[in-house]
Amino acid sequence: MWTDNPLVRDAGAALLTGVAATVVLRFWEEVANRALLDQKLCRKLVHISVGLVYFLMWPLFSSDDVYAPFLAPLIVVINIIKVIVIGLGLVKDEGVVNSMTRHGDRRELLKGPLYYACAMTLTTIVFWRTSPISIAVICNLCAGDGVADIVGRRLGHVKLPHNPEKSYAGSAAMFLAGFIASVLYMCYFNMFGFIEKSWTMVGAFVIISLVAAIVESLPISTRLDDNLTVPLASVLVGALLFYFLGATTNLCCMSREGCSGSISTMVQMVLAVGSSGN
Repeated sequence: MWTDNPLVRDAGAALLTGVAATVVLRFWEEVANRALLDQKLCRKLVHISVGLVYFLMWPLFSSDDVYAPFLAPLIVVINIIKVIVIGLGLVKDEGVVNSMTRHGDRRELLKGPLYYACAMTLTTIVFWRTSPISIAVICNLCAGDGVADIVGRRLGHVKLPHNPEKSYAGSAAMFLAGFIASVLYMCYFNMFGFIEKSWTMVGAFVIISLVAAIVESLPISTRLDDNLTVPLASVLVGALLFYFLGATTNLCCMSREGCSGSISTMVQMVLAVGSSGN
């Protein structure tokens, strides 16, 4: 343990997290600048690796959980500002554009990459590391969606009937990658005492990853952006499942009245699950 002061420890952990994420990001920017990999493949490798490395760093933060959820995403917030200024053309950075966009257009940064960073930030602040929802969101967004694109481009010869831009291979890969990553991170956080692993939680991850893969395959995800629809679907389905299945201790104590009520009830459920981790 570095220090007994949680603020100092969390600031140090945030710095290390920022260094780790920056090293990974700079590596892929250099790969993109040297044209060592296809631009679309490089973009998805950034998508997968940066988020999962960021997620790996969470145990470094103090158990106090007062400052940690706000300091942990500091590097992500910095990157939000970065993609905005580059996307608006205020600053030029070909490495960022080449590694994070499909077609080398800086304006693409204001869509998928921005949604991705915002989803990571909100997930960290709202749910943090003791909520299984954070695992579901980040694993389906990073591992699931990233692997789906890579597999779909190479093996996706048979397209889905409801969306010719998506394939059976890509959707199956998204489900498997999101689910496997969720289970692995459940075990990882269980090692530090943040999550109590169970078969109930594994079953919930199966359903969440399946729904996320289905949502990603829909035409609306193509129009809006799957970096927006996948996290949203994971949060909503996760909130329902963990509320009714009682996958976390605090959820068992929550009132079940009005579960079929309005959207405001859903929002309260989501916030309640998130607050159990903070």
